[in-house]
Amino acid sequence: MSIEVVGISKLYGNQKALNNISFKVDKPEIVGFLGPNGAGKSTMMKILTTYLTANQGTAKVNGFNVNANKQQVQQSVGYLPEHNPLYLDLYIKEYLAFNANIYHVNNQRINEVIDLTGLTAEAHKKIGQLSKGYRQRVGLANALLHNPDVLILDEPTTGLDPNQLVDIRGLIKSLGKTKTVFLSTHIMQEVEAMCDRAIIINKGEIVADKKLKDLRDEKEQVVIVEFDFRVEDAFLLQLPKAHKVVNTHDFIYEITFKTSDDMRAHVFDFAHDNQLKILQLNQKNTSLETLFRELTTN
Repeated sequence: MSIEVVGISKLYGNQKALNNISFKVDKPEIVGFLGPNGAGKSTMMKILTTYLTANQGTAKVNGFNVNANKQQVQQSVGYLPEHNPLYLDLYIKEYLAFNANIYHVNNQRINEVIDLTGLTAEAHKKIGQLSKGYRQRVGLANALLHNPDVLILDEPTTGLDPNQLVDIRGLIKSLGKTKTVFLSTHIMQEVEAMCDRAIIINKGEIVADKKLKDLRDEKEQVVIVEFDFRVEDAFLLQLPKAHKVVNTHDFIYEITFKTSDDMRAHVFDFAHDNQLKILQLNQKNTSLETLFRELTTN
């Protein structure tokens, strides 16, 4: 396992930021770590990168314990924190050379990461002259300098414009073919575009851990239908494979079917056979955003 977390809890005074968190991440795999603000995402990432110590539980990165083998963990990890710390008065190459010296990395690697992160045209500038998006690229370049096996990226796409998003998304997907990438973001579309799996955390606890492929292949389907008058729930449960009916508003119903097949034609035929007038008929797709809202909204 590239990342192994068992029973991690973290307290800030009386506030429990993480409550008995456990998960594993393989290599190669890109995992999106999701949750609302204050859910504990950054705290978990800081524990994995040895910046914080948990009150309880164990965590390993590349087989190294984050408490007992801090130096080995740091050598194995490329970390881009949420608030990207940069020396604004240094030139890009100067900043990367300073960090490369710590990792004993040669100049060729500096040029490689500059090229990888799309910084070539800006490499002559001071970091303080760069836009927020390009500063984010510098942070990502720095995380890649020592060619780590594990990348931990806290909000890596913050401040990027749509064109930059496409470039960085492609880079992360490419890196995920050979490395473990563990990233947090608030942008559900980015997770669906880049990640193999999503872990959702809420109030310090994991509420979902799903492969994106499994989410797209959910064996349930919800159809939203509106009639011109009230219909009994039990009557709609006569539909084939229907197992749940919810009257959401006035004459609008959400019918859940135990199948991934499109059931709208069946609903239409059922309404026609029973002299029901349909005012609207839609399929409600199970998306990551829908799952996120259901699990993190009180």
